[in-house]
Amino acid sequence: MTDSASVQETYALKGICFGCGPANDKGLQIRSFVKGDELVSTWSAEPHHQAFPGVLNGGIVGALLDCHCNWAAAMHLMKARNATEPPCTVTADFAVQLKRPCPIDGPIELRAKVVDSPSEDRAVVEGQLIAQGKVRGTLRGTFVAVGPGHPAFHRW
Repeated sequence: MTDSASVQETYALKGICFGCGPANDKGLQIRSFVKGDELVSTWSAEPHHQAFPGVLNGGIVGALLDCHCNWAAAMHLMKARNATEPPCTVTADFAVQLKRPCPIDGPIELRAKVVDSPSEDRAVVEGQLIAQGKVRGTLRGTFVAVGPGHPAFHRW
């Protein structure tokens, strides 16, 4: 993990999202970093994130992947638009596959990459949640930049 500011801390310091909002002290507080054409994060679970002893709750797996992949889309669209800040993006659809139980006793890695960008306001992203060197969950989703009138517009 790096001591530099994450994309969330850089662009959404007052964000309250449960998964990625730096201002939500009860949230998951994902910290994502651009690394080449991927967005990466290392996250640590706490005992209250368990589904059963020692294993991460599947809903938390989904939330981690959803927020992390949403940020991958936002960063991609920002770059594609040659903008100085990312557009506010929301999840249009996503499918999570839980591949195997995810242990909570060690770092959990999140990786996300845009695999398609069919228009200037949307991106298809694939993400992975990895623990102990094994893929524990995956996500494929579509994320869309929103405009005025949408509740998420200017949330950052």
